[in-house]
Amino acid sequence: MRRPVVKWFDGRKIGVSGLAAALGLMIASGASPALAQTMEAALARAYAGNPTLNAQRASLRATNENVPQALSGYRPRITASADIGASITDANIPGAGTSTTRLAPRGGGVQVDQNIFDGGKTRNSVGQAESQVLGARATLRNTEQNVLLDAATSYMNVLRDTAILTLNRNNVEVLEEQLRQTRDRFQVGEVTRTDVAQAEARLSQSQSQAILAESNLKTSIARYRQNVGAEPKQLAPGKPVENLLPKSLPAALDTALSGHPAIIASLHGVDAAELQVKVTEADLYPVLGVRGLVQQRYDTSAFGDNRTSASVVGTLTIPIYEGGQVYSRTRQAKETAGQRRIEVDTQRDTVRAAVVSAWGGLEASKAQIVAAQAQVQAAETALSGVREEAKVGQRTTLDVLNAQQELVSARSTLVTAQRDRVVASYSVLSAIGRLSANTLKLRAEAYDERKHYDQVKGLLWGTQTPDGR
Repeated sequence: MRRPVVKWFDGRKIGVSGLAAALGLMIASGASPALAQTMEAALARAYAGNPTLNAQRASLRATNENVPQALSGYRPRITASADIGASITDANIPGAGTSTTRLAPRGGGVQVDQNIFDGGKTRNSVGQAESQVLGARATLRNTEQNVLLDAATSYMNVLRDTAILTLNRNNVEVLEEQLRQTRDRFQVGEVTRTDVAQAEARLSQSQSQAILAESNLKTSIARYRQNVGAEPKQLAPGKPVENLLPKSLPAALDTALSGHPAIIASLHGVDAAELQVKVTEADLYPVLGVRGLVQQRYDTSAFGDNRTSASVVGTLTIPIYEGGQVYSRTRQAKETAGQRRIEVDTQRDTVRAAVVSAWGGLEASKAQIVAAQAQVQAAETALSGVREEAKVGQRTTLDVLNAQQELVSARSTLVTAQRDRVVASYSVLSAIGRLSANTLKLRAEAYDERKHYDQVKGLLWGTQTPDGR
């Protein structure tokens, strides 16, 4: 009889016997395959609601506020003041006698301070804030990559562990039948008690493996819930994304080193650190400003004494010596900038290693699939032959049990290799910096990283965030 075949993750066919291993690709829920949850849907859900990703978006919005804070250095400072008091004056003047004067001096005023020149501190602070925003955007894209990769890995882990659990449960059923047959043969004297004991031992081992596989599946489901945000009800087979990858390892390295968000974030970190040096040095330069003051005073020196005054004053502040603090902070900022430059090189090396490792993993998984498919076919043929030979006494019960175990192991290896190929393809896409909702064309509302920036950049007042908080 011809064995049934089933399409696996990448569309290749493998023969299976007994309970179809394809059941391991889904978590049965009674729903039709057409309604199965896809990898794309799971990734879209993670993109929209993953707490880690949402927290990084909130961090970006907080970083956006650095720009209006820096721009405030160009704007005037306006303060109002008011005071009220009471005074009693007793006077004893020779020849004029004594007198008592009671007054309620009071008044108010408005002061306006406008910066004219601050050594470039405000200009460089604005540039630094903008570099921080760009770096935070790159960090957000890198976080998006990590979240999507974790979600894809969790998805494939659930599929793998479900398939392995199904294989192990199927193996338990086969070994139970094998044990029943061995006991029947023992009753008629065809085999010895040793054969029965071997079948019992192998059944206990398979039951233990099934329990372990069930535990692994529960762990994978928990990770899926953590990364995706929902319980996996019914999962469709996952597919690799090799069509989105460069054609060669050198091309992948060029793509990663020129555009990986982690490297871009490091480069913006260098810009921000270098501008911090200039911001600190500005404290050594003169500061030029204009101050305007309008005051209204009542009862200052006599009852009914009302005075209005206004003034405009230019101020120049020249730092001479502040104890060496600014000089130290400037040197410190320069060392920090040097550290950021070194971190760029470190990040490049990290990205390069990740690309090479992920690419190697993808190539290895492809080769493992071919080898595992051949192993499964050979193990199926061997098991069929051993069973036939055992019927005529040319093979022992142990030979049958070993052949059965080799087949289960081969199928588990193939399931793992198929999972590894899908995960490796996503890992390569992440390593080159291209794993994103836009690249995958996920059906999820894209997060506009510029929207909040444009909303707050020119705000002059107000404590509510643009979303109303």
